[in-house]
Amino acid sequence: PPLEHNGKQVRGEGFVIDDFTQKAISFIETNKDQPFFCYLPYNTPHSPMQVPDAYWDKFKDKELELHHIEEKKENLQHTKAALAMCENIDWNVGRVLDRLDELELSENTIVIYFCDNGPNGRRWNSRMKGRKGSTDEGGVRSPLLMRWPTVIRPGTVIKEIGGAIDLLPTLADMASIEWTPEKPLDGTSLKPLLLGGQPEGSERQIFSHWNGRVSVRNQRFRLDHQGALFDMNQDGEQHHDVSGEFPNETSRLSQAVAKWSQEVLKDYRKAKRPFTVGHPDFAITQLPARDATASGSIKRSNRFPNDSYFTEWISTEDHLTWSIEVLKQGTFDVVIHQSCAPEDLNALMQLEFNGSRLRARYSKVWNPPLRGGEHDRVKRQESYVKDFKPFKMGRIKLKKGRGPLRFKAMDLPGHKAPEFRLMELIRISD
Repeated sequence: PPLEHNGKQVRGEGFVIDDFTQKAISFIETNKDQPFFCYLPYNTPHSPMQVPDAYWDKFKDKELELHHIEEKKENLQHTKAALAMCENIDWNVGRVLDRLDELELSENTIVIYFCDNGPNGRRWNSRMKGRKGSTDEGGVRSPLLMRWPTVIRPGTVIKEIGGAIDLLPTLADMASIEWTPEKPLDGTSLKPLLLGGQPEGSERQIFSHWNGRVSVRNQRFRLDHQGALFDMNQDGEQHHDVSGEFPNETSRLSQAVAKWSQEVLKDYRKAKRPFTVGHPDFAITQLPARDATASGSIKRSNRFPNDSYFTEWISTEDHLTWSIEVLKQGTFDVVIHQSCAPEDLNALMQLEFNGSRLRARYSKVWNPPLRGGEHDRVKRQESYVKDFKPFKMGRIKLKKGRGPLRFKAMDLPGHKAPEFRLMELIRISD
């Protein structure tokens, strides 16, 4: 697939998880003689549900013993694909650990394995309520495994609640890095617990927010976004609202949610921050279709913006817009990743920002077919993709400042403007 590597568009090498892992291993090998931080994020298990045959074949005909609490609503093919993806993750994590062993780095390397949220579909989740996109237990609770052979005793289990907000203070503490954050952090170091110590005296509260919903968890209870209280030690499925039995606890947690919401969400989404262009430390700025606002007849290839592109551009009255801030003025090469059917050749396009303009006509045909579905184990909800081709539009001088960056069709000799996937702004000079 098309990927970004150090700011440049590149073609990936095989299944992305395998590719990412190999790049991480290469990074570790390069930096083995000095302290390093390696963050290796995977995009599985997630849709589109694609996984190599070697892993799919292990699960495609397997009888599953564990199911979602709403078993009749579970898509078994989706679940099997997710399990196959997890098998692939397991293999790749093993590759990293094996290489650390071979390089004799394991004893002095902290390895953390964790994920961001609950599952992206209805599948077994220890019968917890909720999934990705939910602030219930099943939507926000996820595993975290940590290994440091010479320091953390194997088999250590920490039952006190924690969150991703604790990773930064924990790692800084464990690596003996002295630092002072610019702003106060809600996270706390888990090092004392990892080394067998006792939790702090004050009871911890961890808040979860998604799409206007807020819930809070302490060691025993969860107050959901509707104000219902659940005893998580007894009722992980969140079936029984015990707010009537514990009115003081309900009131206390409700007040905590109100206070947190006032402090954290008061200005949430009010500030319309622009996309930054021309950062002094980055030669290339990417502006994908995902982040653009389209006018008129222009259609997005899918309602889910990630990996989408724009099509059906049939009017010179229509345009794409990004709200941007140019951090440092300069001259930029403009490269458009597009597909152009023969009948749409010679469309005249214009890019403009705060008085600067650039015009060019598409001069070459490039009309590849849609792809992606041939590798899906389950029909996807997201956009199918194309192998878009870069078109060098020319150069434009952008002044420092904010404003709308508009991409317009000035003349359409054919049926419509070429399809649009991505714009690259490449700094040439100040």
